[in-house]
Amino acid sequence: MSQATLTRPGGPNTDEWRPSRRGHGHPWLTLLAVALGVMVVGLDATVVAIANPAIARDLGADFAQLQWVTNGYLLALAVSLIVAGRLADRFGRKTVFLVGVAGFAVASVAVGLSGSIEMVIFWRVVQGFAGALLQPASLAILRNTFPAEKLNMAIGIWAGTSGLAIASGPIVAGLLVENASWEWVFFLNGPVAAVAILLGLWVVRQSRDPDAAGSFDLPGVGLLSAALFSLVWALIKAQEYGFGDILPLGFFAGAAVLGTAFILRERSARHPLMPLGLFRDRSFSAGTVLAMLGFFALFGSFFFLTLYLQQVHGMSPVDAGVRLLPMTATFIVASPVAGALTARFGPRPPLVIGMLLTAVALFALSRIGVQADYLSLWPWFIVIGMGFGMVLVGSTEAIVGNAPVHLAGLAGGIQQTAAQLGGVLGTTIFGTLLATRVGDVLLDKLTGAGVPAEMAPGLAAAEDYVAQGVAPVPPGAPQPLADAITTGSHLAFMTGFQTALAVGAVIALLASFAALLVRRGENTTAGAHAGI
Repeated sequence: MSQATLTRPGGPNTDEWRPSRRGHGHPWLTLLAVALGVMVVGLDATVVAIANPAIARDLGADFAQLQWVTNGYLLALAVSLIVAGRLADRFGRKTVFLVGVAGFAVASVAVGLSGSIEMVIFWRVVQGFAGALLQPASLAILRNTFPAEKLNMAIGIWAGTSGLAIASGPIVAGLLVENASWEWVFFLNGPVAAVAILLGLWVVRQSRDPDAAGSFDLPGVGLLSAALFSLVWALIKAQEYGFGDILPLGFFAGAAVLGTAFILRERSARHPLMPLGLFRDRSFSAGTVLAMLGFFALFGSFFFLTLYLQQVHGMSPVDAGVRLLPMTATFIVASPVAGALTARFGPRPPLVIGMLLTAVALFALSRIGVQADYLSLWPWFIVIGMGFGMVLVGSTEAIVGNAPVHLAGLAGGIQQTAAQLGGVLGTTIFGTLLATRVGDVLLDKLTGAGVPAEMAPGLAAAEDYVAQGVAPVPPGAPQPLADAITTGSHLAFMTGFQTALAVGAVIALLASFAALLVRRGENTTAGAHAGI
């Protein structure tokens, strides 16, 4: 039996005098518990894309329903992260984290047991809410557990664990779908979450904001959730209809109105959901923008590189996942390295270097052609992985490290929200640029590849498929015609691909200048009562 001693946690945001069992509050064991919880969300980020075709076949889902398997999760996650972070500050980071892990595990198993696409979508929404509970709380737990000189390394390992899950997701999911069934892609989360819960119950120390006992800002919750929902929904619809369509424009306008109302509410609330004084800190604000831009570049490029490998080069999902391992594996290594650099020099150097590396890699990849061999790709995958690892760790430290300790949960929610919005913006804007450019050049590329002039306009109407890398070859087409259609379609796709990545490179380069505004976080309770 482990001995219990009477100890006092080392800060004002942890529970006071109480018995401490062996391992309770141990920083590295706490990091392990938190990392396992975050791993289930990281796995889910990539396994669903691999499982979607099998889900559609088994449950008879159409394309719109299949989109909701992803969009329902994304919407629930995006609108809940900041609120979940504030809940963690008020009711206890350990409690909210463990509830989130348990909820995510239950929802994952329920997805696998679902007998209809409607139930899959419902439980994916539940997964989104549960994921929102555990992610900000995990960062807040680290902030309240590690001393200042160790926090950056802990964040680096935390990020590397998430990268490991994201990297292994496509391969694990491919093997499970091919050798078992798509349900096991979701069942996999159960045992990982169970270990995280048991370890978390034993080692994680409770912490909360001692000033959060007042009434909860329910009007602020409603306004912020509605604003984020409108923004994310507008981005989702912009992928389908384009940014100029009245539907996404209406939701963008609604997001602006609701966001303004939220700001006005927070300025007058006695117990604001999000103290606006946080954003007066230049480093905090710059870190939030850089987190968004880092995920913008990663998710935008990752999504279309996957299409390039699968549709243009004809790889299976598992093969494409293996080919992308240099990117994801380097990210796993880069995150702890970035944590060490941040601990020594502050977040500014990793952020500047990371954004410059991202810009160089995206520009180099924007020069590749249809027949580019893998030897010309993988070095740039490594550069992207290194750049993203630097940006993620540096921006997270800039946000969490420059927020008061008592608002660590809220800071984690803001970081995660910025990341989610950046990912949606990346796939949306890259996709819009690619699709627009494909529409501009498709007819010329088809006729230039040898498609008869009288046939090309009809094929050009399938530009939406070509923007996904698919060649619209009619059934029974003669081989020479099929080859011409494939060549022209792939050339058009690559034109859009090159344009999107070149724009991403320019944005990453500009972001490297914004990174110069960031300074080292103090990781103290200073500011807790200074109007923040």
